[in-house]
Amino acid sequence: MKNDHLPVLIRLICSLLPFCILNACSPAAEDTAPNIVIILADDLGYGDLGCYNPGSLVPTPNLDQLAAEGMRMTQTYCPVSVCSPSRYALMTGQYPWRSWNKTGVMRNYERSMIDSALLTLPEMLQKQGYTTAGFGKWHLGTTFPTLDGELPVGHGQFKAEKNGANLDLNAPVSDGPLDHGFSHWYGFSCASECWILQDRNISGAIGHDLYSIEAAPNSEQVGIIPLEDFLPHITNLSIDFLEERAKTKDGEPFFLYFAPYVPHIPLAVSPDFRGRTEAGLYGDYVHELDHYIGRLMETLDRLGMKKNTLVLFASDNGSQFERTSKALDVSQASNSPGQSPVDTDTTGHQPNWPLSGTKWGIQEGGVRTPFIARWPGRIPAGKQSGQLMALTDMLATLGAVSGYSLGETHGKDSYNLLPVLEGAETPVRPEVVVQSSGKLFGIIQGKWKYVGVGNYKKTQPDDPPGALYDLSVDPAEKINLYNENPEIARRLHERLRELVAADVL
Repeated sequence: MKNDHLPVLIRLICSLLPFCILNACSPAAEDTAPNIVIILADDLGYGDLGCYNPGSLVPTPNLDQLAAEGMRMTQTYCPVSVCSPSRYALMTGQYPWRSWNKTGVMRNYERSMIDSALLTLPEMLQKQGYTTAGFGKWHLGTTFPTLDGELPVGHGQFKAEKNGANLDLNAPVSDGPLDHGFSHWYGFSCASECWILQDRNISGAIGHDLYSIEAAPNSEQVGIIPLEDFLPHITNLSIDFLEERAKTKDGEPFFLYFAPYVPHIPLAVSPDFRGRTEAGLYGDYVHELDHYIGRLMETLDRLGMKKNTLVLFASDNGSQFERTSKALDVSQASNSPGQSPVDTDTTGHQPNWPLSGTKWGIQEGGVRTPFIARWPGRIPAGKQSGQLMALTDMLATLGAVSGYSLGETHGKDSYNLLPVLEGAETPVRPEVVVQSSGKLFGIIQGKWKYVGVGNYKKTQPDDPPGALYDLSVDPAEKINLYNENPEIARRLHERLRELVAADVL
C-alpha cells in the first residue's frame, strides 16, 4: 500500500469508529440480560397440567402452551413437601434444613427463615441491575411491630383466638421481603396471619375462612380483600408492574415473582370459575390459576417483552388431594397430614398422577414438581428433559443467566442448569436430597431413590430398614428393592447421612 493512501484509510477508520463503538456498547437483544418471571403455584400437583398428565380433568391451556413454547422438566424436586422450606430453597440455593427451621412450615409472626448473611435470588438480581418485585405469598418469616414490645399474640401458632392483639398496624415490618432483595412487595407473609404487606407497611388483610384479625387494635381500619379476589388482584398488580416497566426507559431488566395462594385450601374459587371442570372445586381453582397465568403471558406478548423474558413455572410441593371430583366435599379439608377428604370416585382427577403420595410426605407426589421454562431463542421449544433438578438450582442458574458468579460462599446446594435448559444432554446435578414435612429424608441419584434417614418407620416388622426404588420404571414407588440391592442401599444411606447428619440428625 502506498503512503499517500494512508490519510484516506485513516479518515475511513475514524468515520466508522463511532459506529463500531456504538454497536459494541449496544449488544444485540439476545445478548442483553433477560427479564425473569418466576411463577410459583401453591400445592399444585405434578399431574394437574395437561402437558404432564394426558388424563387430567383440568383444562390448563395457558400452561400447556407455555410448555409447548419451552422446555418441560420431568424430574424436578421442591425439594421438601411443604411450603416454607421449598420457598427457602428457591430463594437461597440451599437445602432448608441448613436453616434454623429444620422441619415444617413457618408459623405466625416467626422471624425470618433466611439468615441476613445469605445471598437471596432477588438480592443477586438486584446486584445485576434488576428491578425486583413480588406479588402473593412470602411465608419465610417477617418481624411485626407490637405496641408493648412483646412478641405478637399468636406467635409460633397457626391459629390464635386473639391473633395480633398487640400489633402496631401503623409501624413498618422488618426482616421481610424488602430486606431480602425485593424492591417492591405486595402480598402476605403467612396466610394464617392474614396481614397484607405493601413493601414494609401493613396495608390490608385477607378475608380468610379459617383465620381472624378482629382482636388486633384498629383492625377495623384495615381494608379486607376476600380470598377469592386475591388471585385476580395480584394478577392486576403484576400486569401494572409490567406495564410500568415497559414505559420506563432506564434499560434495567426486571424480576417478577408471582406467587399466588392457589390451589391451596380453602379453595376460594371465584364464581366465574365454579363448576368449570370435572375435577370439582380443586380442579376449578387450578383452571382459574391457569387463566390468570395466561393473562400475564398475554401481557408480556402485548408489551413486546416475550422474546427477552425467561419464564419459569413450578409448584412449592405436591397437591394434598389424591383424587378430586365434583362429588368430593372439600369444605372441611384441613391443612394437616391425614386430614384431607378421600374421594371414592375412582374415575376422578388425580392431581399427582402418576406419582404416589401427597403434600407432607416424602413420596414423589409430595416432592416432585412440574417445571416449565420458556425463553424464546435460547430454550428449545417443545422439548422435554428428564435431567435431575431442584428448586435450589434457580440461584446458580439465574446467576449464569444474569452474569453473576456465586463463588464458594453462596448457594452451596445450587447447580447451574442453564446448559440443560438450553438443550444439553450431559447431566449436571449428581443427586438431590428430599425431605418430608418432618424429619424423614431421602436421596435420589440417577434412577435410584433411597429413603431411610431420620424418622423412618417400617410398615411391617420384617420390612427392610429403608426403602429403595427404581424411579425409571416405578415412579409410583410400589416396589421396594432394598433387599435385592443392599449395596446400592448402603451406599446411598451413607451418602445421605454424610449430607444431612451435621445439620439435622
